[in-house]
Amino acid sequence: MQTLKIGDVTITSIIERDGPWRKPAEMFPAYDPATGEKHLAALDPVVFDPASGKMVITYQTFVVHTPKHTILIDTCTGEDKGYPAPMDFPKQPWLDNFNAAGLSFEAIDYVFCTHLHIDHTGWNTMLRGGKWVPAFPNAKYIFHKAEYAFWEAMTKQGKNPPGNVWSYNCRPIVEAGQALLVDDTYQLDDTFSLTPTPGHSPHHCCVDIRSKGQHAVVTGDMMHHALQCREPGWSTIFDTDRAQAETSRRSFLGKVADTSTLVLPIHFPSPTVGRIGADGGRFTYTFVR
Repeated sequence: MQTLKIGDVTITSIIERDGPWRKPAEMFPAYDPATGEKHLAALDPVVFDPASGKMVITYQTFVVHTPKHTILIDTCTGEDKGYPAPMDFPKQPWLDNFNAAGLSFEAIDYVFCTHLHIDHTGWNTMLRGGKWVPAFPNAKYIFHKAEYAFWEAMTKQGKNPPGNVWSYNCRPIVEAGQALLVDDTYQLDDTFSLTPTPGHSPHHCCVDIRSKGQHAVVTGDMMHHALQCREPGWSTIFDTDRAQAETSRRSFLGKVADTSTLVLPIHFPSPTVGRIGADGGRFTYTFVR
């Protein structure tokens, strides 16, 4: 993804991994092969690898530079967490891309996680002296307080696989005094606010970025693939509440369709950013190049 400029704000991508990942039938319980094949043939070719039959899925962090702050949105899977396959891919590319962007861990002011899953919180912490500590020593980490409470409860019940994601990636932030536990109405400043889109996780949020009349939205895992624009009812195996995820997706897509709003889904491959168009009960996704 090329650097995107929204008024006085710039957004860049730090990629951890990309390429073919999962077959649609493995990802979407409601997947219909005939319908899916028709859609895939018409979608932008960057989203699907015909040779493997797998969707192209990217893991990335968005770096947002505002006139006041440097913010990371979602932090991929991180290192040293001992995750099982397929989440055990090399993490050095994220570090290399982070450094290539001229960033330092000390320079980050805020870290925001759209939700608290394994692949959106990983670089929140690093292992130092046998202890998980905040990776960004000067940053405040913004967590939705109800999302945090949900995963705290799930962890206590042993229902947070793979590994102990909340204990590795979230609790150490609170214990270090670097967490801001917020609600749906949170606004960092006039450039950065939240839109609740529950379903993928109980309190999943999209991030609205506004400057000088322009608008971009980082959509987290509200959708994982462009197929979900064509079939908003195709929720994923990872969604906490598939019906609620569909409702959030349809509502969001309907609001931004045929507007100038730029959409940045975490898992869409380069060029990532795109615009939504209305198409009856379906939607289109057009990459901005």
